[in-house]
Amino acid sequence: MTGTPRDGRERPERVYAPDFLTELLRNPLDPGYGDAAARRRERPADSSSGWRQWPARSVSLVVVVVLGFLFAVAYRQTLEDEPGRSQARSGLVAQIKQRETETDRLSERADELRAEVARQREAALSGSEAARLRNLEAGTGLGRVRGDGVVVRLADAPVNPDAMPGADVGPPRVIYSDLQGVANDLWSSGAEAIAINGQRLTSMSTIRSAGQAILVDFRPVTGPYEVSAIGPDSMRDRYEDSRSALTMRKVAEDTGLSFAIREAEDLTLPAAPEPRLRYAEPSASPTPSPSGADRSVSPGPSGSRTSPSPSGGGR
Repeated sequence: MTGTPRDGRERPERVYAPDFLTELLRNPLDPGYGDAAARRRERPADSSSGWRQWPARSVSLVVVVVLGFLFAVAYRQTLEDEPGRSQARSGLVAQIKQRETETDRLSERADELRAEVARQREAALSGSEAARLRNLEAGTGLGRVRGDGVVVRLADAPVNPDAMPGADVGPPRVIYSDLQGVANDLWSSGAEAIAINGQRLTSMSTIRSAGQAILVDFRPVTGPYEVSAIGPDSMRDRYEDSRSALTMRKVAEDTGLSFAIREAEDLTLPAAPEPRLRYAEPSASPTPSPSGADRSVSPGPSGSRTSPSPSGGGR
């Protein structure tokens, strides 16, 4: 059978329009954009927008020239300011050297005067009185002493940025209260003379902190710290069982801080500086101080360590 209808007329052939995806792949550019691009090509270039037609190479060249000019100006300014900086630096260096020379000269003069005072004193005193005075100076720290003793060495732990010290351990570095504890327990163990990094301790000495620095009699000391003590043969055994020794062993075990005790022969501890004498005067209206006031120096929360229990437990 054919496709002829019953009335004998031919049926018109059907035309199918392409689907949307086929048309999109065949003509991806919208006709409106194509017409606008054609009109732009036919229109003559506008003189006001001529800068937009510059090639990228020309723009890059201009930028390089401008940057080069700025660098040249900065370099010239630096060269002009250099003499002034060099002169200021040279002046500071000269002042430092001058002050160092004056300090050395004054130190030598102080040593000469101290030796002269000692000679005059020896000449004025008899033999027994001079010996008694030397013994008193050695005991108070104002005279140099020699003898056998013990050296306690403390050093900060190696730097480890990932380490997180516990609250019951404290920082992995030596703090001023550590030196206080070592010095006090050495005195209790029978020490007759003590020095920290060559600075002699007296009954008026102070060990404190200023920021991260440790001050001994207001003079900074740096690690590693060596606490040298002259005393009897039993001093080391007695200090080994002291509270500070137990505490520092625990700290060294937990934080990596270095703590060591060794015997030393023929130690020489220097004399402490001459004390500055102060005179007290009664107040016009004295106010009574509270009785039982605690005068002990205790470290702050940021620099405290808890001593271990007798069984070696927590800190």
